[in-house]
Amino acid sequence: MAGRGLYVATLLTGLLECLGFAGVVFGWVSLVFVRRPEHYFKNPCEPNAGLMGNATEQAAEDCKAQDETFSLIFTLASSMNNFMTFPTSYIFDHFKTTVARLIAIFLYTSATLIIAFTSADSAVLLFLAMPVLSVGGMLFLITNLQIGNLFGKHRSTIITLYNGLLYEQGIICSTWHVTRTFLLMPWGHIPYPLPPNYSYGKQGVGQTGQDTPIPGPGQQQKPRSFWGYVLSRRFAWHLVWLSVIQLYHYLFIGTLDSLLTSLAGGDRAIVSTYTNAFAITQFFGVLCALWNGLLMDRLQQKYQKEAKRTGSSTSMVALRSAVPSLTLTSLLCLAFTICASVPVLPLQYVTFILQVISCSFLYGGNAAFLTYPSEHFGKLFGLVMALSAIVSLFRDPFYVSTVNVVLILATLLTLIHPFLVYRECRTPKESPSAIV
Repeated sequence: MAGRGLYVATLLTGLLECLGFAGVVFGWVSLVFVRRPEHYFKNPCEPNAGLMGNATEQAAEDCKAQDETFSLIFTLASSMNNFMTFPTSYIFDHFKTTVARLIAIFLYTSATLIIAFTSADSAVLLFLAMPVLSVGGMLFLITNLQIGNLFGKHRSTIITLYNGLLYEQGIICSTWHVTRTFLLMPWGHIPYPLPPNYSYGKQGVGQTGQDTPIPGPGQQQKPRSFWGYVLSRRFAWHLVWLSVIQLYHYLFIGTLDSLLTSLAGGDRAIVSTYTNAFAITQFFGVLCALWNGLLMDRLQQKYQKEAKRTGSSTSMVALRSAVPSLTLTSLLCLAFTICASVPVLPLQYVTFILQVISCSFLYGGNAAFLTYPSEHFGKLFGLVMALSAIVSLFRDPFYVSTVNVVLILATLLTLIHPFLVYRECRTPKESPSAIV
């Protein structure tokens, strides 16, 4: 009973931590709206004194440089958020939970202090602070995802819920992080499935003294190597699925302020209304991610009953349960992309709703899809995020050429991934040992 209470305490405090700290970088739209009137990166927007006759026209043209600078910061921060996930996940896998969290605390606290003391004159420091902030927040998320292992059949729900919290904002509270690190989180890893009579505490191991999963019925006894998963076709298509959908989400968030300004004819009051509406919809991403996890857990329980009769592996059960989530995520992103491509201001309310639902399903489903095998989860999660970051660097050229049709077609391409996963599940052959 005491152990269950500790599980719940770890879960709830982890939810609060992710709510306040894991995804501050995705509140970029609100930050830009606040910093713009404070003359951040305003120098290029000053009229040229020698061309007073064309001052207004020149200022309007040069102000694009301010938008581009803000967009560049978000591009750098979001790309580093993904690219640095691989080395930080490597640290998590090899040096375990406590070391990873201490690094996260240092990075996050340093970045928030820099942001707190920046001004228009020192705005260039945002190029350093925002990437560091995003990396620290991602480390908090990675160390919290393993908490789902404590709750068995509700594992996918918890993992997707944590990812849904990735898009909320918060304030500095390093004491909170340190307290959780040393009082609630394990030194090592939380295995999955949990060994019999698993004792949860700072040792992070069960009675067997091992920090690795114990194979259950239907699981393969011999695990595949890390590179065996990375070089699989399934991992390659999952990378395509994540990269394409993520590309448009980053493009949308990074350019939303300038998009709304254009559609509103420069009326800052209208832009403020839509910016607030976008921020409010982000909060409901938590509920959207929860439904995705519930869907996967319900299907997994259904397929587990069938697996007992057919002898299918645990990994195959998890693989089949992910197919509807992958498909639904692609369709949601397709609808979101189409709505965002229509230059009608009121329609953007619908765009905001589709964006937050799609984004929550994307990251929650991605994490849940990669959780087998747990001994490679950190590295696989980090690698797929790092590789997808390379693709996200191309979003500025996409925006300049405004090739929305290409992005819509690319989104349709992501439907190939769930189709191949479904076909693999229906093919009578040896079950895979991991979802990658």
